[in-house]
Amino acid sequence: MALTLAEKIIQEHIVSEACPNIDFKKGTPIPRGEDIALRIDQTLTQDATGTMAYLQFETIGIPRVKTELSVSYIDHNTLQTDFKNMDDHRYLQSVAAKYGLYFSRPGNGICHQVHLESFGKPGKTLLGSDSHTPTGGGIGMLAIGAGGLDVAVAMGGGAFHTPMPKIFGVKLTGTLKKGVSAKDIILEVLRRETVKGGTGAVYEYFGEGVKNLTVPQRATITNMGAELGATCSIFPSDEKTKNFLESMGRKDDWQELKADEGCVYDKTIEINLDELHALAACPHNPDIIDSVKNLSGKKVSQVVIGSCTNSSLDDLESVAAIVKGHHIAPNVEAGIAPGSRTTLLMAGKSGILQDLIDAGFRILESACGPCIGQGFAPNSNGVTLRTFNRNFKGRSGTADAEVYLVSPETAAAAAITGVFTEAETLSYDDPAYKTGFRISMLEGKDSRLSSPMVLSCSTNRGMIIPPLSEEESAKIEICRGPNIKPCPPCRPYKSELSLSVRLKACDNVSTDDIMPAGAKVLPLRSNIPEISKFTLTRLDETFYTRSEEANFADCCVVGGENYGQGSSREHAALGPMYLGVRAVITKSFARIHKANLINYGIIPMTFENPADYEKIQQGDTLTLKNLDDSLQNGKPFTVLINGKTEIRCVNDIAKRSAQILMAGGLAAYTRNGGN
Repeated sequence: MALTLAEKIIQEHIVSEACPNIDFKKGTPIPRGEDIALRIDQTLTQDATGTMAYLQFETIGIPRVKTELSVSYIDHNTLQTDFKNMDDHRYLQSVAAKYGLYFSRPGNGICHQVHLESFGKPGKTLLGSDSHTPTGGGIGMLAIGAGGLDVAVAMGGGAFHTPMPKIFGVKLTGTLKKGVSAKDIILEVLRRETVKGGTGAVYEYFGEGVKNLTVPQRATITNMGAELGATCSIFPSDEKTKNFLESMGRKDDWQELKADEGCVYDKTIEINLDELHALAACPHNPDIIDSVKNLSGKKVSQVVIGSCTNSSLDDLESVAAIVKGHHIAPNVEAGIAPGSRTTLLMAGKSGILQDLIDAGFRILESACGPCIGQGFAPNSNGVTLRTFNRNFKGRSGTADAEVYLVSPETAAAAAITGVFTEAETLSYDDPAYKTGFRISMLEGKDSRLSSPMVLSCSTNRGMIIPPLSEEESAKIEICRGPNIKPCPPCRPYKSELSLSVRLKACDNVSTDDIMPAGAKVLPLRSNIPEISKFTLTRLDETFYTRSEEANFADCCVVGGENYGQGSSREHAALGPMYLGVRAVITKSFARIHKANLINYGIIPMTFENPADYEKIQQGDTLTLKNLDDSLQNGKPFTVLINGKTEIRCVNDIAKRSAQILMAGGLAAYTRNGGN
């Protein structure tokens, strides 16, 4: 039977003994929603989630990672205002040396772009403790974001469990016009599908239009596909992929991969690139989409180009082409953060960097930086255009700023005009329309960079430290600073719970709302008692003090649709767990956050009747009865409100996940021999 590309990779990586309930023959579609166990070839972590992931890995007691390749990146906490962040860096470097990982040093770049350049391989599985790990789908990987504990288990040789996703096909036809880019493609998908439309699905891109997109453009799309709530997104591996890998000095890593002719998608979306115009995601969610044309003339105070979504050499070249010969407008501050050291080196050698500096851009570090509130915050009430993937309220570091997500071309046009401007209306030489001028792809002799020069930049790997031998690793001692504390254990499982409703939240609560990022909070990621003080403070500043006054007694949180959207940060489960949250009851969950709650022993429940959300108020007492029967036998959850009103919640928890909850979390489950 004809299979989609995602199905083919999944079937190549099924760990059959870990999911005995699935009876399938290779080449036969797996039923959607069935719990599957995947063998993971590669893992990545970044420093904001990595410290806790490796603290968990140490408890597993395995002397060396068992994956084909694992990489520890430093890209989030690079703002070093005191000892905490650098102590984490030293811990992570020593862990990499001890357990056989590659280590990407601070300044080497954002994990997703560096991984694409240096390690990504078509057809491989990649699990990362960052929600934008699906960036790897741009090179033909099945790349999935997860919580750090799931990644720790995978590094130890364990399978990654997830429901078999639906496969949505996105058919692209035509060619992007001048001033319109890959960012506008994913914004169009978000306009149609919304931030919860991809829950439980993989988006697979195909069609003639795919051939007109470079790997960096494809990676922009798969990166921001995380905002759909999708498991991941994927492109075929074709001649464009081959060219990209050759330009990175990795031609032997290429293989052709594509869906079978006649494969059937669960749903198909069609986008004609000829008809696409520049778009923007408006405050304060990535799916509030408007056209740049409708926003034309609106004043802008800041422009930032970067993040794991749009900081490739292609992106910088497009910006340079627009701003060359101009200067940023007097009312605008503009910054640009190249996604990797390789990109920065090539931009310098090609003259692109000089064009950007001449135009007045401030050159920021090759790191996540402003995307996670680490510097370059906008002014109060400011309008900032960012080529990032998220614009949740307050994420930029300025609570009342208006954050718009746009393409590099739209950002560049606004930088020199001072207002929202369609780049297609400006006079400039678009590099996409000059044969061979896409310098990262090296498709012709007219490129600004010769092949040897690009290879010298892309293979200059002094900032990536390779694994030590097992003999050398045995001699390494782990460095632990005073801010690095052990991960607190989950609370023991109880068959019946009486829970105070400590907070009732609305729809689309993000993990930024549950556990903020930013320069103040991020350095505390390795210290759960301290970081827990910021839990849910964006929704209720009194949440921690009320929890403390209640002696951190058992409680629950009630939420609306798409609870836990956004970042994969497991601290959004760890913080609530530490403060006594035993269950979260919502209308629906984001995939990664639901998995993280289970991993830390918090029961995720969804209303059988969404109208029951209105029956519960903050301060009510909820009694969860017969949990053993529900978890062991898959029966709906029964909830009693204030001892009077009984409601039911859907039990869609897989058998293994139920066992994890009853064991007291994934760490305890794994230590007790669970797979």
